Amino acid sequence: MKEAGREGSGLGEALFEDLDFPSDDRALFSDSSTPIATLQGEVTWRRPQEICQSPALFPDNITLAHAKQGLLGDCWFLCACSFLLKSRYLLNKVLPPDQPLWGDSRYRGSFQFCFWKLGHWTEVTIDDRLPCINSTPCFSRCHSPAAFWVALLEKAYAKLHGSYERLWAGQVSEALVDLSGGLAERWSLGESEEEQRPEQDSDQVRRRRLDLNLLCSVKEECAVSCSTQSSPGGASELGQYHALTVMEWLDVKTLSGSKQLLLRIRNPWGRCCWGGAWIGSGAGWSSVDPALASDLQARVAEGEFWLDETEFLSQFDDVTVGYPISDEGHLKSIYTGSPLTHYHQLAGRWMEGHSAGGSRNCSSYGSNPKFWLKVCERGEVLVSLLQHRKWRKTENCTQTPLEDSKNTKHQHYQAIALHMWKVEKRRFNLSRMLNKPPCVSTHCHAYEREVVLHQQLEPGFYLLIPSTYQPGAEARFLIRGFSSSPTSLSALKSPAPSLPSTTDGEWETCYFQGSWVEGRTAGGSRNFLSHWQNPCFPFTVCDESAVTSGVNVRITLHQSRPDTDLHPIGFHVYKLSEGESQQTLPRDEDPAASCVPHCFTQDVLLACGLSPGAYTIVPSTYRPDCSASFTLSLARRIHRKVVKSQERLGRAIEEISHISVMQS
Repeated sequence: MKEAGREGSGLGEALFEDLDFPSDDRALFSDSSTPIATLQGEVTWRRPQEICQSPALFPDNITLAHAKQGLLGDCWFLCACSFLLKSRYLLNKVLPPDQPLWGDSRYRGSFQFCFWKLGHWTEVTIDDRLPCINSTPCFSRCHSPAAFWVALLEKAYAKLHGSYERLWAGQVSEALVDLSGGLAERWSLGESEEEQRPEQDSDQVRRRRLDLNLLCSVKEECAVSCSTQSSPGGASELGQYHALTVMEWLDVKTLSGSKQLLLRIRNPWGRCCWGGAWIGSGAGWSSVDPALASDLQARVAEGEFWLDETEFLSQFDDVTVGYPISDEGHLKSIYTGSPLTHYHQLAGRWMEGHSAGGSRNCSSYGSNPKFWLKVCERGEVLVSLLQHRKWRKTENCTQTPLEDSKNTKHQHYQAIALHMWKVEKRRFNLSRMLNKPPCVSTHCHAYEREVVLHQQLEPGFYLLIPSTYQPGAEARFLIRGFSSSPTSLSALKSPAPSLPSTTDGEWETCYFQGSWVEGRTAGGSRNFLSHWQNPCFPFTVCDESAVTSGVNVRITLHQSRPDTDLHPIGFHVYKLSEGESQQTLPRDEDPAASCVPHCFTQDVLLACGLSPGAYTIVPSTYRPDCSASFTLSLARRIHRKVVKSQERLGRAIEEISHISVMQS
């Protein structure tokens, strides 16, 4: 979704002013329910060159690039921002490089950012006017007053959410996923009230306990933060609900010969808030070699402090771990360090009276959505269940978070869980199987945006069932699979499940991102002469199975716009003759396949059979000059086994609604 603003009415070289996220109270507040409501009438908006003489995105000293929290309670987001400083790949993904900066003749006062949102990367464009009090940014900024990447990123994230105020309080895990497109897990540092709630279902599994030794293979690459949910003793200044970044941890040998785990913590407030044994000249340093003590103390930057494992466990409630992303864009396992090069995602929905069956305690559990996971080779598999945030429509048709009168932390999400069973036989009794323990599952139903299960799996078929705790609870969700070996994922339609047919072969999916830009690449449908200005995506078909099966290509076009502001979209597939390119393709050429008429929907899908050759896909809106970003997925059959039984194939097609496989 390109959050494109519009230029102001200035002449010539006027700087960009984002009218979609204006520099006034509309960008600051949603319902004035947080402490920043007291800032009404006090905030002015200034560009970086009006704040300091020589603004830059990043300082020369990377230590000064870390975030320093202002008056906005978004410590959870700032902890995730530190993750970007560990990964050049992610930093360039979120903040595309080579954008014109202050002092550049190309500078126009706008910046583009990208965030991962519900399965797709979303582009957000902002102007660089920042909220200030007395000419100083009042929200987050870098420790270097001349560096502005944090302040601009925070503004773009606020625009994505609707206002700065909506960033007040959140989960580090959610921000980590939004900035990486990967996964994050929250580990408990002790028993909590959550583990004692009645939401526990028939297979109670407590949240994973902290074990930093698990992270040894990705220690330098993963993101780790800690948070407190109640007023701790020694860190009394922290108050409630505060998140901090774990910069490093290591075992040190004491003078007595024992080992001591030390952790270096960064407080986004930018000041030390701890008075333990390892602060300054505290008593703890006298127990280790003076040279080592001096080295560790020298690593402490502004807002950082050391503490030992005992202090850490007593002062914090949980730890959030963000999975690293390789330079090739693959998720890396925090358990093994292995790249998980195979990825799939499928959307689903719990609907009351149809597919919202509740937990395993409910007799209706079997009516929940079901998915087949096929594992082709033994390997490491991670499957996540990510639910959409609950929203409500306002009078002006905009979407806002759904609040409840008690303002609890569960107001935005259902309690969810994910269970998996291995299925040995082609035909099986569903109710009998569901009475058996699953081979792997997430912990008891949790009020989280996303829950993750992890396992080394043997080849075979596995049945996945996502569920809410309460029957009848409605929500949309996304199932995501990451694996080290080839896998496939499919959704079931039939209420009487059987193993999917293996005759459908393997598929390879490629994802392309593009945009329709007014006056440039928004050419409209074939009814308009400008149709060929639309983006084109070439591909080749090598598989000849269309002759016998009828389908060897699946194409999906997804527009990144809110449900209330959709364009009618569609696409055509043109075949290219030998030596021909999309530039030389005759304009009166009929498409080889089409997905029309253009529809007011976020996704349009075409499954077709194409003969071997070169092709190009031309996605479009119906009318020209309709701007939007989009994602195009192209699935091609790469292998097909001999069909042994047409009857089995027909039955399998009835049972499977969609297959999506990406092998990288």
